[in-house]
Amino acid sequence: MSGKRDFYEILGIDRDASPEEIKKAYRKLAHQHHPDKNAGDRSAEERFKEISEAYEVLSTPEKRQTYDRFGTTEPGRGVEGFGGFESGFGSIFDDIFEGFFSGRTGRSTRGAQRGADLRYNLEIRFEEAATGVEKEIVIPRLETCHTCRGGGAKPGSQPIVCRACRGTGHVRFSQGFLTVSQTCGQCRGEGRVVEHPCGTCRGLGQIKAERTLTVKIPAGVETGTRLKLAGEGEAGVRGGPPGDLYVVITVQEHPIFLRQGDDLYCEIPISFTQAALGAQMEIPTISGRAVLKIPPGSQTGAEFRIKGKGLPNVRGYGRGDLVARIFVEVPTHLTAKQRDLLEQYARLENGAGSPLVQGFWEKVKALFG
Repeated sequence: MSGKRDFYEILGIDRDASPEEIKKAYRKLAHQHHPDKNAGDRSAEERFKEISEAYEVLSTPEKRQTYDRFGTTEPGRGVEGFGGFESGFGSIFDDIFEGFFSGRTGRSTRGAQRGADLRYNLEIRFEEAATGVEKEIVIPRLETCHTCRGGGAKPGSQPIVCRACRGTGHVRFSQGFLTVSQTCGQCRGEGRVVEHPCGTCRGLGQIKAERTLTVKIPAGVETGTRLKLAGEGEAGVRGGPPGDLYVVITVQEHPIFLRQGDDLYCEIPISFTQAALGAQMEIPTISGRAVLKIPPGSQTGAEFRIKGKGLPNVRGYGRGDLVARIFVEVPTHLTAKQRDLLEQYARLENGAGSPLVQGFWEKVKALFG
């Protein structure tokens, strides 16, 4: 195939690609390299022309069959081999059997098509997840062209009946004793073609736009929560309904609280004297402060549950609890007086009041004798 790249390579598809796969590859590349999206970029314009030429050949059964056999749409100008015959013949039998068992021939794309669903990743603060919040987001998406109202034709003009398929959306061709029907490559199964394209959307019927939306985030959401905004996806094709928008939530971590379900966990440091003598102190909650009573003799790891001070359940089933877990902090520096008092305490202690210490050494003594 001299002078031109392989059409299958241009569209990035296999040689046995189905008409739907060819169309899908073309639409993706056409949107990416469309002149409207790459103003002033000559290379993008040339790429768009190359993509369009490849699609025009591969989406037309007769042209594709000739191209697969001879490596060109004009027989006699370069032969690529027999590999194309097998792929073309396979696609023929696909259409035959599909038509035989489904009661129809070919793969039509006529009729309304639903727009694509979209996903938006939204990160919020921990406090916003606790109280609920409204957020404004900007969504880039394809919308129906306001000039041609999705028809693709220039205002004042109308699509005409496709000359290739005479408005049926399918073309028939013979392969030996077989007659096969396939989607028309000229109108892509529409039955009509746009002779005078809309200047706004270049005949695509859709334009790239940005839409600002307000998202109401309920209290109690967690990372991974998906909020569905019905009808806020991309516009449908040929009068089809729009797709949906899914907002996926990520909640930032909190410097103090750790979430487990609707419960919150918080580690509270206390002094040796508070643990030994007991104490009453104010501790933080997600909505303010609460009083925590620590009984005398409390040990590191002791947990105290404060009802209703956790997070609200996103489905409205009440609130979780706040679990305060204490740990005793050993002082790293002592004044002379503090050290003297602790030494006096140590002489008076003599193991009394420390059941864990006593129990441990009794086990050691029993083990070693």
